[in-house]
Amino acid sequence: MTYVIAEPCVGVKDASCVDVCPVDCIKTTDEAPIYYIDPDECIDCGACEPECPVTAIFAEDAVPEQWTNYTQINADFFKH
Repeated sequence: MTYVIAEPCVGVKDASCVDVCPVDCIKTTDEAPIYYIDPDECIDCGACEPECPVTAIFAEDAVPEQWTNYTQINADFFKH
């Protein structure tokens, strides 16, 4: 399991989650609308979830139904 960043992050991109991640698995680009969690690097520690000011981070199996597509969006960000 991994954590997923969903729609509430769009346009906010607060870096609080990045600051607490012990493995530096949360990334973005200047052009991207949100941060993304690398599913291969995430250690499922959950440190990022309570730090998100817009409640956009969810455990993969707890992503609200309306945002389940963000699981794939997060994974796709890391495919080159």
